[in-house]
Amino acid sequence: MNPEQAIGVALDLARQPDLEMPIAAVVLSPAGEILGRGVNRREADHDPTAHAEILALREAGAVLGDWRLTGCTLVVTLEPCTMCAGAAVLSRVERLIFGAFDDKGGGVGGLWDVVRDPRLNHAVEVVGGVRQAECSAVLEDFFRQRRQ
Repeated sequence: MNPEQAIGVALDLARQPDLEMPIAAVVLSPAGEILGRGVNRREADHDPTAHAEILALREAGAVLGDWRLTGCTLVVTLEPCTMCAGAAVLSRVERLIFGAFDDKGGGVGGLWDVVRDPRLNHAVEVVGGVRQAECSAVLEDFFRQRRQ
């Protein structure tokens, strides 16, 4: 699955009705199979860590029976925050693909760059800005509707 197709899978999740936030993540196996999916559920779960990426990583770990997601790809519609970027490093994903950049809180180059910090024991390949306009539009539409 190429980066554009992978973001398409996450975008389909992010476009579901009645989400807290239209942010979605998937974890792909090295063969391109979906191992985990997640959408933000902080409010529903009363859990500040219930970001889409964390939930997708947890599900993938449960499917594989291992916290090490070696060779896997984390795909998310919005640049991960520092917590989620750290989780990507800790889970040993090989690659991170994201759509929209987050200049205010991004942990993959927007504000911080956790995944490429040379002091850490694992490096994650990053492909950012994939289908950026579509990913940004989903967020912009969501907030526009909330303000009405």
